[in-house]
Amino acid sequence: MPLRPHLLTLLILLPTIGAFTVLFTPSKRSARWTTLSFTLVTFALSLLLLAFYDFTPVSNYAYAPAGTIQLVQRLNWIPVFHIQYLVGIDGLSLPLILLTTFISILVCIASWNINHMTRGYLCLFLLLESGILGTFCALDFFLFYMFFEISLLPMYFLIGIWGGPRRQYAAIKFFLYTLVGSILLLIVLIGLYLFSKTAVPGGTFDLVQLAHLARTGQLQSAGLTPAVARAFFLCTLVALLIKLPSIPFHTWLPDAHVEAPTPMSMILAAVLLKMGGYGLFRVAYPLFPTAARQLWLLVSIIAVISILYGALVALAQTDFKRLVAYSSISNMGFVLLGAAMMTPASINGSIFMMVSHGITSALLFFIVGLIYDRAHHRDLPRLGGLASTMPVFTAFSTLALFATLGLPGLSGFIGEILVLLGSFSASRPDSLLHASTPAIYSLSILACTGLLLSAAYCLYALQRIFLGPPRPELSNLPDTTHPAELSVLIPLTVMTLLLGILPSLFVFPLTNPTVTALLKLFS
Repeated sequence: MPLRPHLLTLLILLPTIGAFTVLFTPSKRSARWTTLSFTLVTFALSLLLLAFYDFTPVSNYAYAPAGTIQLVQRLNWIPVFHIQYLVGIDGLSLPLILLTTFISILVCIASWNINHMTRGYLCLFLLLESGILGTFCALDFFLFYMFFEISLLPMYFLIGIWGGPRRQYAAIKFFLYTLVGSILLLIVLIGLYLFSKTAVPGGTFDLVQLAHLARTGQLQSAGLTPAVARAFFLCTLVALLIKLPSIPFHTWLPDAHVEAPTPMSMILAAVLLKMGGYGLFRVAYPLFPTAARQLWLLVSIIAVISILYGALVALAQTDFKRLVAYSSISNMGFVLLGAAMMTPASINGSIFMMVSHGITSALLFFIVGLIYDRAHHRDLPRLGGLASTMPVFTAFSTLALFATLGLPGLSGFIGEILVLLGSFSASRPDSLLHASTPAIYSLSILACTGLLLSAAYCLYALQRIFLGPPRPELSNLPDTTHPAELSVLIPLTVMTLLLGILPSLFVFPLTNPTVTALLKLFS
């Protein structure tokens, strides 16, 4: 059986197979090595996607062989409701798939010291990876929703069982917030299916076909009035803003991060949040292009408030992990702003920002975990002077913080500058928004202020933790020289540098054709 037609299915199922295999391993050691083996093979399969991917620029948002959507596998799953097992990839999903499989290896290594119910932990982690990969591959709305929900349950248990003292509160809060968003998404899913029955015999859940029906006005002819489309767009937007998360749906994130074990904080920040950003470009904007253009100002205001509020609250934190959590809210605000402005630069920057933040946030949360393992606390006022006792650790941490604040030459700079350039250019006469220049410029300038605030909280953390005289109680902390720690720190650091120095080599060849095709849906 040829591998190529079934590659995505194998990619999605392999971690699930690994999850059940882990349950029958004879020891914790064998469970760890089995999990690592499955994550490595899954990563190798994701790299194989690049070998089969057609990088030829295209002009249509269409299926394979020469379209933006490639490696499509389509099977009738529940024929009575025209639900299909439909998977495929494009320049939007492929970078996030590669990010997921790459981060999963490092999360597995970071989980090596989990000794409580190890098999259950590793099983849930592999199921989580399958759910995330399925979300990024699904092209059927019902299938997308199913995988979106599958990723919720493992994380709930991973926080609720292996988290900190308030783990049950954090897990329930995470579950309830995400469940509210899922209900709103379910309403939209059912509504679109019913409206599509007029345009397509029997209806459809095919996301690409639904986007075509929306663009050509067939959904409107079927009764999807502008008012209903705006309501559906707002429901979808809220569901995805909870996942992103953005103000005012953000409060679950700091609690989840603080209570989650370090490896789960890594995958939560690096990958799970990106499901919200991915959903904006896969579901919300393609299916409701007119409503998205009409409500651009609302989305932009939410994005700018998230950028500023997240940065300001991060600056006020004394818990290092909570500071990094609020910095994620600020950074993901740039992802939302890039989507709202609907320019090629802003959307490319938004996708790049998701990949970059996935790398830097995983690095920062792992650094927080290393500090906690050594000092047994994360209180910034009680830290200080680690540069003299832990120089290697200080070097990795400094680079991670500089990448987060957007220092040129590091990955964070590329995404932020592209989003801002695209935001300012949204006032041009040939832009999709046709918005007033004062509104565009005011929002863009306020977003630039977020860069100053991010520099403030990153430098504040750097000064509090590493500079100044060493504290006596911290003078004997071991530096970061253990191979397991370096095997996580070095790959993340290398990717932070490579994405900052050679962004066109790693991301833009994938995203550019897809962004071009996506913007045609709004024309």
